[in-house]
Amino acid sequence: QVQLVESGGGLVQAGGSLRLSCAASGRTFSSYTMAWFRQAPGKEREFVARISGSGGSTYYADSVKGRFTISRDSAKNTMNLAMNSLKPEDTAVYYCAAALGYGSVRSAGYNYWGQGTQVTVSS
Repeated sequence: QVQLVESGGGLVQAGGSLRLSCAASGRTFSSYTMAWFRQAPGKEREFVARISGSGGSTYYADSVKGRFTISRDSAKNTMNLAMNSLKPEDTAVYYCAAALGYGSVRSAGYNYWGQGTQVTVSS
């Protein structure tokens, strides 16, 4: 069982930066692929970025590549998402997710979810 708690959301102007964090419970954190998804009002949940259990492999959605950086700290059981050059279209609730072993870009592949944190980018 893994429990995930996100933090770090907020309101920022376009072009600004935010850093999201996800704190995970459990003693097998490195066994899980971790990911960020987001959901804007009226839209389906979409993949943002994922990082392998070791932290050695990352993958990003085209819409955030070059602007967002995903990382994890296994010693602290945390995962982070550094978001730079934010755009109004990045406005959404951001969710942290965990998948035992391999994690795809599909939300159905993730077993555990956080409650979400709101990110609002004003123009």
